[in-house]
Amino acid sequence: VHVMRNICAKVRVDDREKIMNEFKQVHQQTNKEEATAVLHDFYTKWGKVYSHVIRSLKDIEPDLLVFYNYPKQIRASIYSTNMIESFNNVIKRKAKPKAEFP
Repeated sequence: VHVMRNICAKVRVDDREKIMNEFKQVHQQTNKEEATAVLHDFYTKWGKVYSHVIRSLKDIEPDLLVFYNYPKQIRASIYSTNMIESFNNVIKRKAKPKAEFP
């Protein structure tokens, strides 16, 4: 999510929807090799126009694809790689339905 927000902030409004749809394809692949191929196609297509975006994506590429190291069955349950953010979201979900704490 954070990567997508950063990309959106660095591209023209007219290109945002196209770029986001194409970037989402990376995470919809079945394995790391396919995801890498789609990501490199993304680099090729948008690299001339948004070289600064592609440069920053290349710097974090291993982190973008790390969840492919896990079995397909649990990938969707990987909520966040940021432990603090994940913990805060759990607290938020648990506290929300309650009117007050005891």
